[in-house]
Amino acid sequence: MTVDRNAVARVLDQIASHLELKAENPFKVRAFRMGARAVSALAGDPVRWVSEGTLEEIRGIGPAIQSVVRELVDSGRSTVLEELREHTPPGLVEMLSISGLGVAKVRLIHEQLGVESIPELEAAARDGRLAGLLGFGAKTAENVLRGIARLRQTVGFRLAHHALEEAEMLRDALARVPGVIHALIAGEVRRRLELVREITIVLVADDPPAEVLRAIAQMPGVDEFGGQDERRATIRFAGGESAQVVVTPSPNLGAVLISATGSESHLAELVAHAASRGWRLSGGALWRGSEFVPTPDEDAVYRALGLQPVPAELREGMGEIAAAAADTLPRLVEARDLAGLIHCHTSYSDGNMSVRDLATACRDAGYAYVGVTDHSGGAAYVGGLSEEDLQRQWAEIDATNNQLEGIRVFKGVEADILPDGRLGYSESVLAGFDFVIASIHNRFAMDREQMTTRVLAAMDSPYVTILGHLTGRLLLSREPYPLDLDRIFTKAAQSGVAIEINADPQRLDLDWRLVRDARRAGVAISIGADAHSEAGLRNVAWGVAMARKAWLEPADVLNSRPAGEFQRFAERRRRR
Repeated sequence: MTVDRNAVARVLDQIASHLELKAENPFKVRAFRMGARAVSALAGDPVRWVSEGTLEEIRGIGPAIQSVVRELVDSGRSTVLEELREHTPPGLVEMLSISGLGVAKVRLIHEQLGVESIPELEAAARDGRLAGLLGFGAKTAENVLRGIARLRQTVGFRLAHHALEEAEMLRDALARVPGVIHALIAGEVRRRLELVREITIVLVADDPPAEVLRAIAQMPGVDEFGGQDERRATIRFAGGESAQVVVTPSPNLGAVLISATGSESHLAELVAHAASRGWRLSGGALWRGSEFVPTPDEDAVYRALGLQPVPAELREGMGEIAAAAADTLPRLVEARDLAGLIHCHTSYSDGNMSVRDLATACRDAGYAYVGVTDHSGGAAYVGGLSEEDLQRQWAEIDATNNQLEGIRVFKGVEADILPDGRLGYSESVLAGFDFVIASIHNRFAMDREQMTTRVLAAMDSPYVTILGHLTGRLLLSREPYPLDLDRIFTKAAQSGVAIEINADPQRLDLDWRLVRDARRAGVAISIGADAHSEAGLRNVAWGVAMARKAWLEPADVLNSRPAGEFQRFAERRRRR
């Protein structure tokens, strides 16, 4: 297994964290942070970056970072990181993963209390020592305890986009094993869960499974190999990645792939349904009495049991078997159903594309319109737009619309919802936008009633079209802030405000489980790319995946509507 770009980004980010904890030059720390972000968005694989000299052409990736990447590609290790680890207790870096603990606080905890690990920090939070530190207090100690609990719950999980990339690399490597005909991704990755604990690959082979598994055990980079039975094994690579591998002959692929994809709840309901019809789904095979029934694909299993084939994203034991039996499964939204791409940032705030380059990229990707939504003026930390900036941007949007065929650019904004519910611009300025996404970017510590009142007040503005990343969650790093979602969904439906599925794979907010509740309440749903670069435009695929998990059809998604209908949706808000 070769090192992938996510592994490179993690190493660069870890170097930055160690440097920060050592109070190194902040410019050096920032360089490694920016380098991590740059390689995360870079196309191709690290081997090609090095061989083709790609890194030398990327702004912000200097000789020091290039040297780290070259060493990772050549040896799979980083001398820089290893040396830093020798001088920094590993627990301090882990503590940075706890929401609310920045470098300054972690350094203070270490210096004042001698704390060097998560267990020691937990003890200090419980016995009052942490609360006694200057600038901390009881509330901070409580938040730290909650953060530690959340960190333990998420240990071993991968973000969906990282897991998919690992799974694709492993699938491609396993497809080259002698005797393998096809290699297919299954499990949580295939069901598009936002957090993945285990990668599962199904191999189709006519050779005996034991021979295929023996060949896998000899693959370069395989550190551990544990056979579970004659056709299933768990492998672990030297870099720490692990996966479950299942081998099956072609005639049984359908039943095995369903079994390997899961979920447990879906399989339990499917097994019960099969039994009710006199069939048996057991051991990754379909039986009618004592007769083995060939299942060359998954549809063969579902059809034999009198069911509509269930898309992988729906297999969560949430009513899909009953709907499939009644032939009422939805026609799930697909990426090609999206007419426009919205929630996109340009170089006017914290993106790296011009308005014209963004419009061109979206047109070339097949979209009929794009919504430019840079940050409002109050968001100085990300280069929020002043009113003067807006006038220049609007002139550029007008020029792009006049000069560029095949795409329409809407004047939008991601306006900050201030603590009292007001937005980041005056009413007269808001009236100049075609649509407004209203989002919270600060003051996350407000309680449930305060935060709910804040969001409800924002919807009083007739200019708010969409609520962006509503719960503020950052997967594996920040919990959702407390909200009375029933009240928010009710008001959004009554007032005609859409709620976003933010497609940034670190957010995927609103949670797909909650999207189902919002849609049942009558809320329109948008899918926002939250793109800050051309590579970020591809985030929308994750938003579509979450929409599919929420059972959404094309008509449920605001930006599946043509440009004119999207515009009329925003205009109706202003007339209410």
